[in-house]
Amino acid sequence: MTIILFAIPAFFLLIGIEWYLDVRSKNGHYRINDALTSLSAGVLSRLMTLLHQLIPLTMYVLVFDALALTVLPDSIWTWIAAFIVYDFFYYWNHRMGHEMSLLWAAHVVHHSSEDYNLTTALRQTSGALFSWVFYLPMAMMGFPPEMVITVAALNLVYQFWVHTQYIDKLGWMEWVFVTPSNHRVHHAQNRVYIDKNYGGVFILWDRLFGTFIPEMKNARPVYGIRGALKSFNPVWANLQVYSQLLHDSYHTRRWRDKWRVWFGRTGWRPADVAEKYPVVKSPLSDFKKYNPALNASVNKYCVVQHILMLGTAVYLLLNIERISGAQQAVLMISVFLSCVQIGFVLQQSKMALALESPRLLALPLLWLAVGLPGALVTASLTLHAVSLVMLLWVVRQDDKNFIGEDDPEDLTLRKWSE
Repeated sequence: MTIILFAIPAFFLLIGIEWYLDVRSKNGHYRINDALTSLSAGVLSRLMTLLHQLIPLTMYVLVFDALALTVLPDSIWTWIAAFIVYDFFYYWNHRMGHEMSLLWAAHVVHHSSEDYNLTTALRQTSGALFSWVFYLPMAMMGFPPEMVITVAALNLVYQFWVHTQYIDKLGWMEWVFVTPSNHRVHHAQNRVYIDKNYGGVFILWDRLFGTFIPEMKNARPVYGIRGALKSFNPVWANLQVYSQLLHDSYHTRRWRDKWRVWFGRTGWRPADVAEKYPVVKSPLSDFKKYNPALNASVNKYCVVQHILMLGTAVYLLLNIERISGAQQAVLMISVFLSCVQIGFVLQQSKMALALESPRLLALPLLWLAVGLPGALVTASLTLHAVSLVMLLWVVRQDDKNFIGEDDPEDLTLRKWSE
C-alpha cells in the first residue's frame, strides 16, 4: 500500500503529460466521462482494499507459519526470485480471471473502459476476494509475507505505464516484458485478440503457455467489452457481471447449471436461460462508444467535483491509522457518494444534478459531526460552498446547455482546454 501511495503523484503527473499530448495531437484517446469513471473505480478499489486486505494477509501468514518448507533468507536473490515467481502466479490468476465466470465478474471492471490510456490502468476492481488463493504456494515455498506484499505492489506499479497508445513496439523488450503494444492486445475486444497476453511484468509466460499474440497492423484494437457497460457509475461497473450471473443462476432449472453459471467458462449460459432471456451482442463492426454528450460547463463541474473527491480519498488513505472509525466511515461515504453522483451526472441524469445540492450541504456537516480536524472542515465548507455556487450557475442553464450536441468528440478532454 505504501509503495502505491508514493507512486500516486507520479501516476497523475504521467496522466497529465499523456493528456497534454492527446490535446496537442487531437487523437481523442481521452474523454472526460470515461477518464473520470476509471479514476473513480481506482479510488473505490483502494478504499475497498482497506476493508478486506486482512483476509489475504491473514491466510498467507497462516499457511506460511504452518506449511512453509523453509524460510528463505532476506537476500537480493530471494527478492529477485520472489518478483519472478509472483509474476508467474499472477499470470495464472489473471488468466483464470478471464476464463472463469466468477473471477471474470471481479476483473471485468478493468476492461470496461472503451478508451485506452493511463487512467485505464487505475480502473481496478473493488471485489477481488479470491485472488489471494493463487499466491499461497509462495507461502509454502518460504517467501516471507512482507516480501510478497512488496513485490505485489511493484508488479502493480509496473503495469501502469503499459496502458498507453503513445508508445509503439519496443524491439527486443517485446520478447521478454509486457509492453504497451502487447498489453493493448489484451484490452482489445477483437475476436483474434480475446484471451491473450495475460502477463503482468513478463510476457514470457504467455509465450510459454500459448496465450501470446502480437499487435497486428491489420487488426487495430477496439477497446472495451462485448457486453458493453453503458454506464459511468463505478459501482455498477463492479456489479454488472455479478448481476447477470445471479439472474442466470436463479432462472435456470437444473441445479448443476445453477453452479456452472458461476464456475464455468466465461460467457457460458444455460440453454434454457439463453433461450428465454437472450443477450444479443452487436457485431464489432457496429461498435460505438457509449458517449452521451454534455455541455462543457457540466463537464467542468464534474471534473472539479472529482478533484475534491480525490483529495478526500488521499487524506483518508494517508491518515487511516490516525482517525477514528466514525471519521473513516464518513470519509468513505463522502467518496462513495461523490463517485456515484458524478457518474450519474455524466450519464445526463438531471435527477442526479438536482441531488447535488443536498450532497454538497450534507457532507461538510457530517465531517463536522464526527469531529474531523477544524482546518479540514473549514476547507470542506469553503470548497463545497464554491461548488454550490458553481452548481447553481450550471443548473440555471436550459436543456440545450445541459445536454450538448450529439457529437462523438463532444467529451474529449480537449474540450476542457477550449
